[in-house]
Amino acid sequence: MKIALITGITGQDGVYLADFLLKKGYDVYGGFRRLSTPNFWRLKDMEVFDKIKLVPLDLSDQSSMMNFLEKIKPDEIYNLAAQSFVGVSFEQPIHSGDITGLGVTRLIDTIRTLSPKSKFYQASSSEMYGDVGDAVPQDETTVFKPRSPYAAAKTYAHYIVQNYRSAYNLYACSGILFNHESPYRGIEFVTRKITNAVARIKLGLQKELTLGNIDAQRDWGFAGDYVQAMWMMLQQDKPDDYVIATNEAYTVRDFAKKSFEIAGLNYEDYTKTDTKFMRPSDVHLLKGNPQKAKDKMGWEPKVNFNELIKMMVERDIQRWRRYLKGEVFPWDAINAEGWEVTSLPSYRFT
Repeated sequence: MKIALITGITGQDGVYLADFLLKKGYDVYGGFRRLSTPNFWRLKDMEVFDKIKLVPLDLSDQSSMMNFLEKIKPDEIYNLAAQSFVGVSFEQPIHSGDITGLGVTRLIDTIRTLSPKSKFYQASSSEMYGDVGDAVPQDETTVFKPRSPYAAAKTYAHYIVQNYRSAYNLYACSGILFNHESPYRGIEFVTRKITNAVARIKLGLQKELTLGNIDAQRDWGFAGDYVQAMWMMLQQDKPDDYVIATNEAYTVRDFAKKSFEIAGLNYEDYTKTDTKFMRPSDVHLLKGNPQKAKDKMGWEPKVNFNELIKMMVERDIQRWRRYLKGEVFPWDAINAEGWEVTSLPSYRFT
Protein backbone atom coordinates (compact mmCIF):
# COMPACT_ATOMS: atom_id res chain seq x y z
CA MET A 1 0.00 0.00 0.00
CA LYS A 2 1.37 3.40 -0.99
CA ILE A 3 1.56 6.18 1.58
CA ALA A 4 0.67 9.76 0.66
CA LEU A 5 0.96 13.00 2.61
CA ILE A 6 -1.31 15.90 1.63
CA THR A 7 -0.49 19.26 3.18
CA GLY A 8 -3.43 21.65 3.27
CA ILE A 9 -5.82 18.72 3.35
CA THR A 10 -8.68 20.77 4.83
CA GLY A 11 -8.98 22.88 1.67
CA GLN A 12 -10.93 22.26 -1.52
CA ASP A 13 -8.14 20.45 -3.39
CA GLY A 14 -7.08 18.55 -0.29
CA VAL A 15 -10.45 16.91 0.22
CA TYR A 16 -10.86 15.95 -3.46
CA LEU A 17 -7.33 14.56 -3.59
CA ALA A 18 -7.82 12.61 -0.34
CA ASP A 19 -10.98 11.02 -1.72
CA PHE A 20 -9.23 10.21 -5.01
CA LEU A 21 -6.20 8.61 -3.35
CA LEU A 22 -8.28 6.62 -0.88
CA LYS A 23 -10.17 5.12 -3.82
CA LYS A 24 -6.80 4.21 -5.32
CA GLY A 25 -5.96 2.26 -2.16
CA TYR A 26 -3.51 4.74 -0.60
CA ASP A 27 -2.85 5.19 3.10
CA VAL A 28 -3.47 8.94 3.36
CA TYR A 29 -1.97 11.33 5.91
CA GLY A 30 -3.31 14.85 6.03
CA GLY A 31 -1.20 17.74 7.23
CA PHE A 32 -3.19 20.56 8.81
CA ARG A 33 -2.45 23.76 10.70
CA ARG A 34 -3.75 23.83 14.26
CA LEU A 35 -6.49 26.45 14.73
CA SER A 36 -8.64 27.37 17.72
CA THR A 37 -11.62 26.26 15.64
CA PRO A 38 -10.83 23.12 13.57
CA ASN A 39 -11.77 23.40 9.90
CA PHE A 40 -12.69 19.82 9.06
CA TRP A 41 -16.15 20.34 7.56
CA ARG A 42 -15.08 19.48 4.00
CA LEU A 43 -13.45 16.22 5.10
CA LYS A 44 -16.58 15.26 7.01
CA ASP A 45 -18.92 16.25 4.20
CA MET A 46 -16.90 14.20 1.69
CA GLU A 47 -16.97 11.32 4.21
CA VAL A 48 -13.18 10.90 4.30
CA PHE A 49 -12.54 12.32 7.78
CA ASP A 50 -12.52 8.90 9.45
CA LYS A 51 -10.47 7.30 6.66
CA ILE A 52 -7.36 9.49 6.85
CA LYS A 53 -4.71 10.15 9.48
CA LEU A 54 -4.45 13.81 10.45
CA VAL A 55 -1.08 15.22 11.52
CA PRO A 56 -0.27 18.77 12.66
CA LEU A 57 2.03 20.32 10.06
CA ASP A 58 2.76 24.02 9.54
CA LEU A 59 4.84 25.39 6.64
CA SER A 60 6.23 28.07 8.95
CA ASP A 61 7.59 25.43 11.34
CA GLN A 62 10.22 23.13 9.88
CA SER A 63 10.35 21.04 13.04
CA SER A 64 6.78 19.85 12.45
CA MET A 65 7.82 18.60 9.01
CA MET A 66 10.92 16.90 10.41
CA ASN A 67 8.94 15.17 13.15
CA PHE A 68 6.64 13.62 10.57
CA LEU A 69 9.21 12.68 7.91
CA GLU A 70 11.58 11.13 10.45
CA LYS A 71 8.84 8.65 11.37
CA ILE A 72 7.05 8.18 8.05
CA LYS A 73 8.63 8.49 4.64
CA PRO A 74 5.67 8.80 2.26
CA ASP A 75 5.82 7.51 -1.29
CA GLU A 76 4.15 10.73 -2.46
CA ILE A 77 3.89 14.22 -0.95
CA TYR A 78 1.38 16.74 -2.28
CA ASN A 79 1.95 20.30 -1.09
CA LEU A 80 -1.40 22.07 -1.29
CA ALA A 81 -0.86 24.29 1.76
CA ALA A 82 -0.48 28.04 1.19
CA GLN A 83 -1.84 31.47 1.99
CA SER A 84 -3.99 31.09 -1.07
CA PHE A 85 -5.99 34.32 -1.39
CA VAL A 86 -4.62 36.89 -3.83
CA GLY A 87 -6.47 39.77 -2.18
CA VAL A 88 -5.23 38.89 1.30
CA SER A 89 -1.65 38.77 0.04
CA PHE A 90 -1.74 42.53 -0.53
CA GLU A 91 -2.82 42.99 3.10
CA GLN A 92 -0.34 40.41 4.48
CA PRO A 93 2.55 40.34 1.98
CA ILE A 94 5.23 39.14 4.43
CA HIS A 95 3.09 36.34 5.83
CA SER A 96 2.10 35.30 2.29
CA GLY A 97 5.74 35.20 1.21
CA ASP A 98 6.77 33.21 4.26
CA ILE A 99 4.11 30.53 3.92
CA THR A 100 3.53 30.34 0.18
CA GLY A 101 7.16 30.85 -0.83
CA LEU A 102 9.66 30.05 1.93
CA GLY A 103 7.36 27.37 3.36
CA VAL A 104 7.93 25.32 0.21
CA THR A 105 11.69 25.67 0.63
CA ARG A 106 11.45 24.40 4.21
CA LEU A 107 9.37 21.44 3.10
CA ILE A 108 11.40 20.34 0.07
CA ASP A 109 14.67 20.79 1.95
CA THR A 110 13.33 18.57 4.72
CA ILE A 111 12.34 16.01 2.08
CA ARG A 112 15.86 16.19 0.60
CA THR A 113 17.36 15.46 3.99
CA LEU A 114 14.97 12.92 5.50
CA SER A 115 12.95 11.36 2.66
CA PRO A 116 14.71 11.89 -0.70
CA LYS A 117 12.90 8.97 -2.36
CA SER A 118 9.50 10.61 -1.84
CA LYS A 119 7.88 11.99 -4.98
CA PHE A 120 6.91 15.64 -4.48
CA TYR A 121 4.11 17.67 -6.03
CA GLN A 122 3.98 21.47 -5.69
CA ALA A 123 0.78 23.40 -6.36
CA SER A 124 1.89 26.23 -8.63
CA SER A 125 -0.60 28.80 -9.89
CA SER A 126 -1.67 30.51 -13.10
CA GLU A 127 -1.43 33.78 -11.17
CA MET A 128 2.34 33.51 -11.72
CA TYR A 129 1.81 34.57 -15.34
CA GLY A 130 0.37 37.94 -14.32
CA ASP A 131 0.61 40.53 -17.10
CA VAL A 132 0.61 38.13 -20.06
CA GLY A 133 0.25 40.73 -22.82
CA ASP A 134 -0.22 38.90 -26.13
CA ALA A 135 0.90 35.53 -24.73
CA VAL A 136 -2.52 33.84 -24.93
CA PRO A 137 -3.01 31.03 -24.14
CA GLN A 138 -0.28 30.47 -21.57
CA ASP A 139 1.77 27.27 -21.49
CA GLU A 140 4.86 25.92 -19.74
CA THR A 141 7.18 28.24 -21.73
CA THR A 142 5.29 31.51 -21.07
CA VAL A 143 7.29 34.05 -19.06
CA PHE A 144 6.06 34.72 -15.50
CA LYS A 145 5.20 38.34 -14.65
CA PRO A 146 3.48 38.11 -11.23
CA ARG A 147 1.27 41.00 -10.17
CA SER A 148 0.56 40.21 -6.50
CA PRO A 149 2.54 39.12 -3.43
CA TYR A 150 0.75 35.76 -3.69
CA ALA A 151 1.84 35.30 -7.31
CA ALA A 152 5.41 36.38 -6.53
CA ALA A 153 5.60 33.85 -3.67
CA LYS A 154 4.22 31.08 -5.88
CA THR A 155 6.76 31.96 -8.56
CA TYR A 156 9.60 31.73 -6.05
CA ALA A 157 8.32 28.33 -4.87
CA HIS A 158 8.00 27.13 -8.47
CA TYR A 159 11.64 27.92 -9.21
CA ILE A 160 12.80 26.42 -5.90
CA VAL A 161 11.18 23.12 -6.89
CA GLN A 162 12.91 23.22 -10.27
CA ASN A 163 16.21 24.00 -8.53
CA TYR A 164 15.95 21.12 -6.07
CA ARG A 165 14.91 18.76 -8.86
CA SER A 166 18.05 19.49 -10.87
CA ALA A 167 20.49 20.05 -7.99
CA TYR A 168 19.56 17.04 -5.86
CA ASN A 169 17.92 14.71 -8.39
CA LEU A 170 14.63 14.72 -6.53
CA TYR A 171 11.38 13.59 -8.10
CA ALA A 172 9.78 17.00 -7.76
CA CYS A 173 7.28 18.60 -10.09
CA SER A 174 4.81 21.47 -10.21
CA GLY A 175 1.31 21.67 -11.61
CA ILE A 176 0.59 25.15 -12.94
CA LEU A 177 -3.10 24.96 -12.19
CA PHE A 178 -5.48 27.52 -13.59
CA ASN A 179 -8.59 28.44 -11.60
CA HIS A 180 -10.42 25.33 -10.47
CA GLU A 181 -13.67 25.43 -8.56
CA SER A 182 -16.24 23.19 -6.90
CA PRO A 183 -18.97 23.20 -4.25
CA TYR A 184 -16.08 23.00 -1.75
CA ARG A 185 -14.44 26.23 -2.93
CA GLY A 186 -13.84 28.69 -0.11
CA ILE A 187 -16.37 31.47 0.28
CA GLU A 188 -13.54 34.01 -0.13
CA PHE A 189 -13.21 33.15 -3.82
CA VAL A 190 -15.35 35.03 -6.31
CA THR A 191 -16.96 31.90 -7.78
CA ARG A 192 -18.33 30.68 -4.43
CA LYS A 193 -19.17 34.24 -3.44
CA ILE A 194 -21.37 34.32 -6.55
CA THR A 195 -23.02 30.91 -6.23
CA ASN A 196 -23.57 31.31 -2.50
CA ALA A 197 -25.19 34.72 -3.05
CA VAL A 198 -27.36 33.36 -5.85
CA ALA A 199 -28.62 30.60 -3.56
CA ARG A 200 -29.38 33.06 -0.76
CA ILE A 201 -31.13 35.48 -3.13
CA LYS A 202 -33.16 32.62 -4.56
CA LEU A 203 -34.34 31.70 -1.05
CA GLY A 204 -34.98 35.26 0.10
CA LEU A 205 -31.99 35.43 2.46
CA GLN A 206 -30.09 38.13 0.57
CA LYS A 207 -31.09 41.03 -1.69
CA GLU A 208 -28.11 41.68 -3.94
CA LEU A 209 -24.59 40.67 -4.93
CA THR A 210 -21.71 43.16 -5.01
CA LEU A 211 -18.65 42.38 -7.13
CA GLY A 212 -15.37 44.03 -8.09
CA ASN A 213 -13.78 43.66 -11.52
CA ILE A 214 -16.41 41.77 -13.50
CA ASP A 215 -14.41 42.02 -16.75
CA ALA A 216 -11.50 39.88 -15.53
CA GLN A 217 -11.28 36.68 -17.57
CA ARG A 218 -10.28 33.33 -16.13
CA ASP A 219 -9.91 29.73 -17.24
CA TRP A 220 -12.21 27.84 -14.85
CA GLY A 221 -12.21 24.07 -14.42
CA PHE A 222 -13.47 21.50 -11.91
CA ALA A 223 -11.23 20.74 -8.92
CA GLY A 224 -12.12 17.05 -9.06
CA ASP A 225 -10.59 16.82 -12.55
CA TYR A 226 -7.49 18.74 -11.52
CA VAL A 227 -6.50 16.58 -8.54
CA GLN A 228 -6.38 13.61 -10.90
CA ALA A 229 -3.77 15.52 -12.91
CA MET A 230 -1.73 16.02 -9.71
CA TRP A 231 -1.63 12.26 -9.17
CA MET A 232 -0.81 11.55 -12.82
CA MET A 233 2.24 13.84 -12.61
CA LEU A 234 3.74 11.65 -9.90
CA GLN A 235 3.17 8.46 -11.94
CA GLN A 236 5.39 9.51 -14.87
CA ASP A 237 8.85 8.07 -15.50
CA LYS A 238 10.48 11.49 -15.05
CA PRO A 239 9.37 14.56 -13.09
CA ASP A 240 8.22 17.59 -15.06
CA ASP A 241 5.99 20.66 -14.83
CA TYR A 242 2.56 20.84 -16.47
CA VAL A 243 -0.11 23.42 -17.17
CA ILE A 244 -3.54 22.14 -16.10
CA ALA A 245 -6.39 24.13 -17.64
CA THR A 246 -9.36 23.99 -20.01
CA ASN A 247 -8.09 26.42 -22.70
CA GLU A 248 -11.34 28.39 -22.36
CA ALA A 249 -11.72 31.82 -20.73
CA TYR A 250 -14.84 33.52 -19.36
CA THR A 251 -15.38 36.79 -17.51
CA VAL A 252 -16.59 37.10 -13.94
CA ARG A 253 -19.73 38.61 -15.48
CA ASP A 254 -20.21 35.43 -17.56
CA PHE A 255 -19.91 33.31 -14.42
CA ALA A 256 -22.43 35.43 -12.54
CA LYS A 257 -24.93 35.56 -15.42
CA LYS A 258 -24.89 31.79 -15.83
CA SER A 259 -25.25 31.29 -12.06
CA PHE A 260 -28.36 33.48 -11.89
CA GLU A 261 -29.74 31.86 -15.04
CA ILE A 262 -29.44 28.38 -13.50
CA ALA A 263 -31.40 29.64 -10.48
CA GLY A 264 -34.08 31.13 -12.74
CA LEU A 265 -33.09 34.72 -11.89
CA ASN A 266 -32.02 37.77 -13.92
CA TYR A 267 -28.41 38.83 -13.33
CA GLU A 268 -29.09 42.54 -13.91
CA ASP A 269 -31.76 42.66 -11.21
CA TYR A 270 -29.48 41.67 -8.36
CA THR A 271 -25.86 42.67 -9.05
CA LYS A 272 -23.76 45.79 -8.65
CA THR A 273 -20.05 46.64 -8.57
CA ASP A 274 -17.97 48.44 -5.97
CA THR A 275 -14.36 49.62 -6.27
CA LYS A 276 -13.60 48.43 -2.73
CA PHE A 277 -13.51 44.90 -4.15
CA MET A 278 -10.88 45.87 -6.74
CA ARG A 279 -7.28 44.72 -6.20
CA PRO A 280 -4.37 47.20 -6.23
CA SER A 281 -3.21 45.48 -9.42
CA ASP A 282 -5.24 42.89 -11.25
CA VAL A 283 -4.68 40.29 -13.93
CA HIS A 284 -7.01 40.79 -16.88
CA LEU A 285 -6.80 37.49 -18.76
CA LEU A 286 -5.61 34.01 -17.86
CA LYS A 287 -6.18 31.15 -20.28
CA GLY A 288 -4.12 27.96 -20.17
CA ASN A 289 -3.01 25.53 -22.83
CA PRO A 290 -2.92 21.98 -21.35
CA GLN A 291 -1.63 20.32 -24.54
CA LYS A 292 1.51 18.98 -22.85
CA ALA A 293 -0.56 17.30 -20.12
CA LYS A 294 -2.77 15.77 -22.79
CA ASP A 295 0.11 14.54 -24.94
CA LYS A 296 2.36 13.18 -22.17
CA MET A 297 -0.15 12.04 -19.52
CA GLY A 298 -3.42 11.67 -21.40
CA TRP A 299 -5.13 14.18 -19.08
CA GLU A 300 -8.15 16.17 -20.23
CA PRO A 301 -10.84 18.04 -18.23
CA LYS A 302 -14.18 16.27 -18.07
CA VAL A 303 -16.52 18.90 -16.52
CA ASN A 304 -17.25 21.97 -18.67
CA PHE A 305 -17.96 25.56 -17.61
CA ASN A 306 -21.76 25.31 -17.53
CA GLU A 307 -21.73 21.93 -15.76
CA LEU A 308 -19.38 23.32 -13.13
CA ILE A 309 -21.59 26.31 -12.36
CA LYS A 310 -24.73 24.17 -12.25
CA MET A 311 -23.03 21.85 -9.75
CA MET A 312 -22.04 24.76 -7.51
CA VAL A 313 -25.34 26.67 -7.62
CA GLU A 314 -27.44 23.59 -6.96
CA ARG A 315 -25.26 22.53 -4.02
CA ASP A 316 -25.43 26.00 -2.45
CA ILE A 317 -29.21 26.10 -2.82
CA GLN A 318 -29.37 22.66 -1.21
CA ARG A 319 -27.17 23.81 1.67
CA TRP A 320 -29.29 26.87 2.46
CA ARG A 321 -32.54 24.94 2.15
CA ARG A 322 -31.25 22.47 4.72
CA TYR A 323 -30.22 25.36 6.94
CA LEU A 324 -33.70 26.89 6.74
CA LYS A 325 -35.14 23.52 7.77
CA GLY A 326 -32.83 23.46 10.78
CA GLU A 327 -30.96 20.43 9.47
CA VAL A 328 -27.44 21.81 9.03
CA PHE A 329 -25.28 24.78 9.94
CA PRO A 330 -23.58 26.36 6.87
CA TRP A 331 -20.01 26.21 8.14
CA ASP A 332 -18.55 27.21 4.80
CA ALA A 333 -20.63 30.41 4.71
CA ILE A 334 -19.51 31.80 8.08
CA ASN A 335 -18.54 35.45 7.68
CA ALA A 336 -19.66 35.47 4.04
CA GLU A 337 -21.82 38.44 4.90
CA GLY A 338 -19.76 39.64 7.85
CA TRP A 339 -21.59 37.36 10.25
CA GLU A 340 -20.27 36.20 13.56
CA VAL A 341 -21.32 32.77 14.81
CA THR A 342 -23.00 34.25 17.86
CA SER A 343 -25.21 36.50 15.73
CA LEU A 344 -26.72 33.64 13.75
CA PRO A 345 -30.13 32.14 14.51
CA SER A 346 -30.15 28.93 16.50
CA TYR A 347 -28.84 25.91 14.64
CA ARG A 348 -28.17 22.24 14.97
CA PHE A 349 -25.00 20.39 14.10
CA THR A 350 -24.94 17.40 11.75
